[in-house]
Amino acid sequence: MAGRDNRPYGSYFMITLKNVILRRSAKVLLDGATVTINPGEKVGLVGRNGAGKSTLFALFNGSLHEDGGDFYVPKQWRMAQVAQDMPETEESATDFVVGGDTRLAELRATLAAIEAAYEANPDDSDIGMELAHAYTDLADAGEHDAVPRAQALILGLGFKSHELDGPVNSFSGGWRMRLQLARALMCPSDLLLLDEPTNHLDLDALVWLEAWLQKYAGTMIVISHDREFLDAVTDVTLHIANAQLTRYGGNYSKFEDMRALQMEQQQVAFSKQQDKIAHLQKFIDRFKAKASKAKQAQSRVKALERMERVAPLLAEADFTFEFKEPGNIPNPMLSISNASFGYEIEGEEPKTILRGVSRSVLAGQRIGILGANGQGKSTLVKTIAREMGALAGQVTEGKGLNIGYFAQQELDVLRPQDNPLEHMVRMARELGSAVKESTGEQALRGFLGSFNFSGDMVKQPVGTMSGGEKARLVLAMMVWQRPNLLLLDEPTNHLDLATREALAVALNEFEGTLMLVSHDRALLRSVCDEFWLVGRGVVADFDGDLDDYQRYLLDEAKRLREEAKIAVRDAAAAIAAEPVAIAAPAPAAIEAAAANKNPQQRKQDAQGRQQRSDQAKPIKREIAQIDERLAAAGTERAALEARLAQPLPSAEIAEAGKRLKTLNDEIGRLEERWLALSDQLETLAA
Repeated sequence: MAGRDNRPYGSYFMITLKNVILRRSAKVLLDGATVTINPGEKVGLVGRNGAGKSTLFALFNGSLHEDGGDFYVPKQWRMAQVAQDMPETEESATDFVVGGDTRLAELRATLAAIEAAYEANPDDSDIGMELAHAYTDLADAGEHDAVPRAQALILGLGFKSHELDGPVNSFSGGWRMRLQLARALMCPSDLLLLDEPTNHLDLDALVWLEAWLQKYAGTMIVISHDREFLDAVTDVTLHIANAQLTRYGGNYSKFEDMRALQMEQQQVAFSKQQDKIAHLQKFIDRFKAKASKAKQAQSRVKALERMERVAPLLAEADFTFEFKEPGNIPNPMLSISNASFGYEIEGEEPKTILRGVSRSVLAGQRIGILGANGQGKSTLVKTIAREMGALAGQVTEGKGLNIGYFAQQELDVLRPQDNPLEHMVRMARELGSAVKESTGEQALRGFLGSFNFSGDMVKQPVGTMSGGEKARLVLAMMVWQRPNLLLLDEPTNHLDLATREALAVALNEFEGTLMLVSHDRALLRSVCDEFWLVGRGVVADFDGDLDDYQRYLLDEAKRLREEAKIAVRDAAAAIAAEPVAIAAPAPAAIEAAAANKNPQQRKQDAQGRQQRSDQAKPIKREIAQIDERLAAAGTERAALEARLAQPLPSAEIAEAGKRLKTLNDEIGRLEERWLALSDQLETLAA
């Protein structure tokens, strides 16, 4: 075996598989796979669940070795991938993501060791030269802008600016996995491996990730069940089926077209060959006993033996299901009047997310719910699903409303120790006569079988099942209830492409009303006729399609970046101005307010303004001092960088490099302090 440390054949700069065999236990997942991945290609790895995608990924990342054949990855390539473990650390989000830059971490460790040696032997010119090179390498690796680069990744993946310094372990599991993704993107790499990177993302973060990956210069291999994501970021498709690995030039849609044509041609070729075989066999059977025709018959026997057989088309078992016809469909399904949605926190004021919501949901509507992360999509759906109460206003349900709710966390609600049959039996008992359906064990077994829970699987503990199997069980439980309103909040996170397509077909045939939150654009396009936009505290109609919405998201991200720049610029200008006014209202507003206040109130207000002014003065003085120091440090840093660009003795280079590092550290601390003081001023102004 060639392995990873020797070149098997061909170029040093390709990933190559030659006659590779991969097994999982006794099962052969790849048998004689031969394929080449060229530098810079963006590869989508697709195939049915269980076909071997994750096993092949393990070969790519080095955690598994081939059972036969030759596999090679250029040994000089740096690899990045998303860690699957849930990070447990009190490190800030920014520091955690910066830590993903392995090159920077290595150089920092090297510099620390050299600095220690230099402190012990300052007259050693060789160590001085090493120190100079270490400072130069660190600058080349992007030490000066590591924090802004990390924060751009974090914000792009949907975090808010106030969360940049939040401890990693203060975030929920899905958000920690986003940080793991940001950490992988932070790593300088020649090979990027992504296994279902979109599972924990909303559509806004997904659009950002696509744009980032389209600019990635290295080689990328991605497993995903999101066809539009694959179309956007890949230009090669590797398909695993029947222990074979086939390369297709093109993204997922082109792969589907080419595979459909290939399958059609294979079926035609197989049929023609079967006709030819039947004709030859008929001649052999007819003339093998005749002496005069024995030679010709034997010739045809040999022709049959030599014939390279075309394999029959093995139809993959497609998963299909359907929603049962609802018992009744009220119209309107529900009506929302001047409602406020949010959540209550014990001991605190309710947190309002959406205000003034007045909407009606009519029978047969198919609504896609759009909105950037954190704007209230799940809050809206949870309130309609009765998981939360409205903070104000009214939500009026139509008579006989029967909601089928698929929540993002629905899989966590399943009981790990119970099996699918126990889940169905318990649900049937809880619903009682609300659902007119046979609830005997045999009937429930048959129903589960229609969702691919057959044989012993109905008795398999849910905790041992894959995410896709759990999602199918939740769908089965929802279908059994015969809902007339479906509320689906990210239902596809754990579904493979085939099951997503089955869900799309079932939803299109559903005769009730649908409300869908999803980052799967193919599903949204397929099943939704209209869109609601949740954002800036309101729910409104979105006049456009998903392409318009993607443009809206990009424009919104640009707007927020511009607002942040303006806010920083204005804050700096306000701090520099003298005197600094704190939230000074217009004179007319002051007079109007003063007219309604008694002398005691006016005195208290004046004392309050004076107190805030007194509190602001030392803050403004410190900010002014920081501004002066930052200007001086910036000038000195520029001079040092220019000096280091000139040929100098090693001792001088070492000293200059050491001073440059000290300055960079000081500038970083000063900028953090400047931001903290600015926040204090804004708080006083508020």
